Amino acid sequence: MTRAAPITSGFADIVRSQLRSPLAAGLNLLVLLAFVAILKPALDWAVFDAVWRGESGAACDGATGACWAFIGDKMRLILFGRFPGPEQWRAAVGTAVLVGLVMASLTPSCWGRRLVWSWGAGLILYFVLMAGGLPGLPKVSSADWGGLPLTILLTVFGSGLGLVLSVPVALARQSRLPVFRVAATVYIEAVRGVPLISVLFMASILLPVILPEGLTPGGIGRALTGIVIFFAAYMAEVLRGGLQSLPRGQYEACAALGLGYVATMAKVILPQAFVIVLPAIVNMVISALKGTSLVVIVAMMDLLGTTKAALADPDWIGFYVEAYVFAGIIYGVMCGGISWYGRRIEHRFVSSREHKK
Repeated sequence: MTRAAPITSGFADIVRSQLRSPLAAGLNLLVLLAFVAILKPALDWAVFDAVWRGESGAACDGATGACWAFIGDKMRLILFGRFPGPEQWRAAVGTAVLVGLVMASLTPSCWGRRLVWSWGAGLILYFVLMAGGLPGLPKVSSADWGGLPLTILLTVFGSGLGLVLSVPVALARQSRLPVFRVAATVYIEAVRGVPLISVLFMASILLPVILPEGLTPGGIGRALTGIVIFFAAYMAEVLRGGLQSLPRGQYEACAALGLGYVATMAKVILPQAFVIVLPAIVNMVISALKGTSLVVIVAMMDLLGTTKAALADPDWIGFYVEAYVFAGIIYGVMCGGISWYGRRIEHRFVSSREHKK
C-alpha cells in the first residue's frame, strides 16, 4: 500500500485556513494590528533613532532611541567579565569547543569511541585554554572566569552531570529494595522542596565545612555542585515518568530472553525512556541555563552579573534597558537554539522508530 503524496499548502491556503470564521478573522486582524502598532515604535527606538557610537553616556544625551554605544563600549566586559582582555580569545575558543562537544554528543551519527576520545581531548584543551599556566598562556584564576563562558560552563556541566546522576536516582526511586527507594525519595523531595538559591547557598557554605582542608572546591566547583544536586532531582523525576510509561511487556520480554537487570536497563528500557522524555529534558536544560543567573548571589559573575557590572561605570549611568535587552537577546538566542536542536533530535528519533516499524 503506497502512501499518499503530501498535500502542499500555499500562502493562499494558509490565509484561508486562518479566516474560516468571522471570529478567527477578527482575532487574526486584531493580533496583526497590535503587532504593527508595537513594531513601528520598537524599530524607531532600537534602530532608526538609536545612537550607535560614543565613548561615554554624553553621546546619548537628548537621544530618543536606544544607546547601543554603551553595548559597543562594554561588549567585552559583558561577554567575558574579568577575564584578561588580551587572553579573551582563549575563553571564546574554549567555549566554542565545549559547545561543539555537546552538539556532537547529541548527534547519533557521532556516537562511538571517537566521541569519547574527543571529549577527553576537548576537555583537556578547554581547561588548558581557560586556566593557562603553560608557556605562552598566562595563568588565569577561576575567580576571573565570568560572563558568557561561565554561563555555558555551568549549564553544560550542571545539566550534563545532573542528567548522569539522575539515572541511578530514578532507578533507585522505583527499586523494589526499600533502602534505595526511601533514600532516593528523601533526596528528591528534599531538593524539590527548596529553591535553587537555597541549594547554592548551602553548597557554598557547607562544602568547606564538610570536606577536608585542601579538597574544598573553588567558587565554580561549589556552584556547580549545587546546580548538579538541584537539577539531578528534577531530571530523576522526569526520567522516572518515562520509565513508568513503558509497558511491563518490555521487562517481561527481556527476562524471557535471559537479559539481566543491567543489560535490560542499558540496552532496552533507558534508551526508550530517554526518547519519551526528551522534550522534558530539553526544558530542564533551558531551565538550567536560566538558573545559572542565580550564581551572582554567591559572588560569581555570569552573563547577568557582568551586565550589572557594566552598569556600574560612572561614564555610563542609567542605560539599564539597553543592557538587559542585550542580555535578553543572548539568552533568547541560546534558549531558542537549545529548543530548536532538541526538536531536531526528537524528530530524528521519532522518524527512526517509525522507519523501524
